[in-house]
Amino acid sequence: MADKFDPYRESLVLETETVWPDDLPEMNEKEKARIAEALHQDPASCAHLEYERLHTGFCRRITVTADDIARVSANA
Repeated sequence: MADKFDPYRESLVLETETVWPDDLPEMNEKEKARIAEALHQDPASCAHLEYERLHTGFCRRITVTADDIARVSANA
């Protein structure tokens, strides 16, 4: 289940992870890295965001959606 953007948790994010579902179009690794970076720079606008508790903070996990790709591509 996706979480809502949380400024408190964001201040404690130590790791990031990007999940690419199989139903998304194929992209090369360079394009995936560009999109992942853009999504992690603006996590509040991501459709599917999760925070995983770590011993010393949180891991932000973003599952990429087609809407996220379209938004990032439109802003490029």
